[in-house]
Amino acid sequence: MSSPLAPSPREGFEGKIALITGGSRGIGRELALRLAARGATPIINYRQNEEAARDTVAEIERLGASGTAIRADLESLDELTEMFDQVQERFGRLDFFVSNASASNFQPIADLKPHHLERTFNLNVRAFVVGTQRAVALMPEGGRIVVLSSYGSIRTFPTYANLGSAKAAIEAWARYMAVELGPRGINVNAVNGGIIDTDSSAYFYGTGRVPPLETVIPKIPKRRLGTAAEVADCVLFLLSPASEYVTGSSLLVDGGLTAIAPPFHADIETAAGSESVMQSLSESL
Repeated sequence: MSSPLAPSPREGFEGKIALITGGSRGIGRELALRLAARGATPIINYRQNEEAARDTVAEIERLGASGTAIRADLESLDELTEMFDQVQERFGRLDFFVSNASASNFQPIADLKPHHLERTFNLNVRAFVVGTQRAVALMPEGGRIVVLSSYGSIRTFPTYANLGSAKAAIEAWARYMAVELGPRGINVNAVNGGIIDTDSSAYFYGTGRVPPLETVIPKIPKRRLGTAAEVADCVLFLLSPASEYVTGSSLLVDGGLTAIAPPFHADIETAAGSESVMQSLSESL
């Protein structure tokens, strides 16, 4: 028997309308399925992979919910606008807006071209800001907005400057939005993911321009990658009634990655063996 203090898993979600950009794969898909299981109606945006979008909608329907997919390239203001027009025409409102779609190129700063900067800004920053403007107009009774960021917004690593700077910008925008929209009953937060086991991470570490992933994992305190499901669960919290007093925050979901700095524990253990290191430490104390 559940505790009388435990809310129903569907409380705060049933009947809600949620738009998730980049919702056909990875974190977006995991979130869409969690919302569907709680009685919400997920609207998933996708750019190219129609098959993945259809599969996600089919899974939403298998969970007993209603879902729909909208194709839109969010680098285009026209397509972004059309997407929101479709949401307004079909549903008339939004309760949740999750800005998850992201992409960039990965090169040293010296090799970045103006069009690289423009495309990354348009998809990651402009689409979030303009999308929020449109979403807010569909939230007369309040709502929740969450944007997906990454640890490149607060830490630097090779070839990530273009996207990392864009992620830093969206976290700043989320704070400004939270202050302005709070009196309207709209919470705005960011979820800052570490190295998550998704297609995006596989692509980044597969470029050959950064150290291989197996050399990075030992540096993470949890000693593993995060999962899309773990990030989706944190977004779900920020959409839930339990987070009513949380706004303007950036929630870190990184296995402790941004809490560490050199010298790394893993390097000490590798160089000397953890037992001898502990012995040395105890003698020095």
